[in-house]
Amino acid sequence: MGILEKISEIEKEIARTQKNKATEYHLGLLKAKLAKYRAQLLEPSKSASSKGEGFDVMKSGDARVALIGFPSVGKSTFLSLMTSTASEAASYEFTTLTCIPGVIEYKGANIQLLDLPGIIEGAAQGKGRGRQVIAVARTADVVIMMLDATKGEAQRSLLEKELESVGIRLNKHKPNIYFKPKKGGGISFNSTVTLTQCSEKLVQLILHEYKIFNAEVLFREDCSPDEFIDVIVGNRVYMPCLYVSGTGPQALCPARGAPPRLPGRARHPRLGPGAARPLPSVRQRAGPGLHCSVPALPAHPLPPQVYNKIDQISMEEVDRLARKPDSVVISCGMKLNLDYLLEVLWEYLALTCIYTKKRGQRPDFTDAIILRKGASVEHVCHRIHRSLASQFKYALVWGTSTKYSPQRVGLTHTVEHEDVIQIVKK
Repeated sequence: MGILEKISEIEKEIARTQKNKATEYHLGLLKAKLAKYRAQLLEPSKSASSKGEGFDVMKSGDARVALIGFPSVGKSTFLSLMTSTASEAASYEFTTLTCIPGVIEYKGANIQLLDLPGIIEGAAQGKGRGRQVIAVARTADVVIMMLDATKGEAQRSLLEKELESVGIRLNKHKPNIYFKPKKGGGISFNSTVTLTQCSEKLVQLILHEYKIFNAEVLFREDCSPDEFIDVIVGNRVYMPCLYVSGTGPQALCPARGAPPRLPGRARHPRLGPGAARPLPSVRQRAGPGLHCSVPALPAHPLPPQVYNKIDQISMEEVDRLARKPDSVVISCGMKLNLDYLLEVLWEYLALTCIYTKKRGQRPDFTDAIILRKGASVEHVCHRIHRSLASQFKYALVWGTSTKYSPQRVGLTHTVEHEDVIQIVKK
C-alpha cells in the first residue's frame, strides 16, 4: 500500500470515528500518523531526474505577497491592475503556467506580488504543479486567496484544506507550547492552564508515535492535539491570509449597461461610511450613478478574505459576504474597492516608513526606509549601514513615537510609522 492509500485510509477512519472521551486517544494517534505520512509525501524524490525549468523567482522588495486560487478567478487581472506587469488573462482556465512577479508601489514601499498558476483539488499530492505553487506560497509574507464570489464557500474550504495538509497555517498563531527533546529522564509533562483538549496520556501516545521517549513538554495555553503535533514536527508556517473576490475582463455585469449598486451612505464594515470620498476609478468605470466609499481600516488583527466578481451577484449576497469576518469584496473588472484592499494589505504586512534627516537640513521625504512594525533605532542603523550602530551616539526623533519633538533617544527606542530620525555618531 502506497503513502497516498495510507493517507486516504486514515482520513476515512477519522471521518467515521465518533468524537468522545473514549475515542480521543485513538483519534490523536490517527492524526499523528496522518501528519507523518503527509511529511513523507512532501519529501523530494531521491531518484535521479532531469533538471526542469525553475519555478520560484528571486525575492525582492520590502515584502512578498502570493496570489493563490483556482483557475480563472481573476489573479492575472488583479496583478495587471495593481502592478505595471502585464499578465496574460483569458476566458479559459490555466492561462498562467508559471510564476509571474510584479511590484506594487505603495506608500514608498515596493511590495512583490506573485501571480501563481491556479491550483486544483489534490494539489498537495502533486496534481497540476500544486507542490511547486504551494512551496512558493510558503516563502510569502502574506497570502492573498482569490475567490470567486459566484462559487460560494466551496473554493475557500478546498484551498484551506490543501494548504493545511502541507503545513501552512492561515490566520493562526504559533501554539504556546514549550517542547524540548532530551537524551534521558523520560517525558516531563506540565501545564500552566487547565487543559480541555489534551491530557498527559494523549501527549505521551503522540510522542511515542514519533519515537520520542525523553522530552520536556509545557503547555502555556489550551491547545488541541493537532497544534501539539505541529510543534513536534516544527516545519509549520504561520502567515496571514487575505481572502479576495474579483472580476476578470471576461466577466459580464448582471444587466448590460447597468452597473451593480453598492451600499454607499450606510456605514458598512467592509465598504466604509458614506461620508468618505468616492473612488475616482469607480466613477470613471461605472458612471455618476455609483457612489462607493473608501472605508476606515478594521480594528482586528487578522487580514480579511477577498471575494472577487461581486458585479455578478445580487446586492444582498455582496452585503452578506462583506459582513463576514476576515472578508473583503472587490471587482477587478469594474475596479471596485481596490484601494481599500491596498490599505488592508499594508496593515497586515505590518510595514512602517521611516524618514531620515541630516543635521541642519530638511527631512528627505522622497526616500523612505521600510521596516517591520516594532523596529527599533538599531534596526534603522543596520538598514542604513552595518557599521553605523557601533558608531552610534544618540538619535533625534520627530513623530508619534516620542513624547515631544525632537526627543533624544537610544538604540532601543521603538520607531513608528512616518517618524523622522536624525542619527548622531560618536
